[in-house]
Amino acid sequence: METRISTADSSVLGRRERVGGDQAARPSSANVRPFDDEWRRWVAENLMLGAPPASIAEVLVANGFAPQVASMEIDAARLSPYFRASEVLRNRLRKRDWLLACYRKLERLRPGSGEIERRHRPTRDEFLREYYASNRPVIITGAMDDWPAMTKWSLDYFAATCGDREVDVQMNRNSAPNYEINSDQFVGRVRFGEFVRMVRDAGDTNDFYMTANNNSRNRDAIGDLWDDVREFREYLRDDMPSGRFFWLGPKGTITPFHHDLTNNFMAQVVGRKLVKLVPSWDMPLMQNFLHVFSRVDGRVTPAAPSPPLNQPQVIECVLNPGEVLFLPIGCLHYVQGLDISVTVSFTSFAFDNDFSSFYDCYGPV
Repeated sequence: METRISTADSSVLGRRERVGGDQAARPSSANVRPFDDEWRRWVAENLMLGAPPASIAEVLVANGFAPQVASMEIDAARLSPYFRASEVLRNRLRKRDWLLACYRKLERLRPGSGEIERRHRPTRDEFLREYYASNRPVIITGAMDDWPAMTKWSLDYFAATCGDREVDVQMNRNSAPNYEINSDQFVGRVRFGEFVRMVRDAGDTNDFYMTANNNSRNRDAIGDLWDDVREFREYLRDDMPSGRFFWLGPKGTITPFHHDLTNNFMAQVVGRKLVKLVPSWDMPLMQNFLHVFSRVDGRVTPAAPSPPLNQPQVIECVLNPGEVLFLPIGCLHYVQGLDISVTVSFTSFAFDNDFSSFYDCYGPV
């Protein structure tokens, strides 16, 4: 099943990497490590995830434990009544993964399942029936034709309109790999005009980016810009200004694979973005290890429109100015700026979009 982890996967390698270097080599009999509760937790976790005991023992020995100690601890974990009780929960998860695999198999029977369809302004009923309620992405064209932003928005316009106001921006993102997970640690404050200058002069970089994570402060600071945006009355409510977000960054910005807790519209105003999507039923195949985040590196993950059933279906598209991408709830996505880009996103759909009120998986998963 998709929940199982082998020694090539994240849980085992994560501990190996923490040991690192020469310590990971097979020890001599004079260099035997004591076994602690953190290692016992690690053994139990990997057993519950289906890793073979022999593979777990191999990793333990490579990390400094005597073979007989490794074998004894693995046997103790397997015979523990606490571990045996956890097998009930494991079986429930396996049943749910089986059901997701059924959905995956059925969806891949649909012609065109490995592509993102482009539709010119579907009606509200068509959008609800064919995409929103079916959990399928779509690129909508023509819906932004009447936006003043499509002709007015530029770096010069931003500087002239809101340049003297202070905004929050994600800064120094290149200093750590988990800039998205720990986004609150990368918030910097700068005048909007200065940020515009940074974007103009940056070239190709992921070091700074104004994102939805900065929206609380920026809602007022650059609020005038929303006068240039027309709500999608066919699909959205027009009384929820908190359900809209502004993104501005240089070429090279990267949002790693993750899923949202709502359905989402991603409307491209300036520049292009490369988007890789993975259907929600493929989540067990995407190493979703913490909250909404995935360990899969979208930078090196090729599109895979027709993969084997035990591999995720990665669907790739380029979102052009004037196009709106519908991102369904639970759909994992990776986004990369191909140019200086401006995007606005919306979550205030006319249909039920409350999926976070019963979500409680904020920690490791």
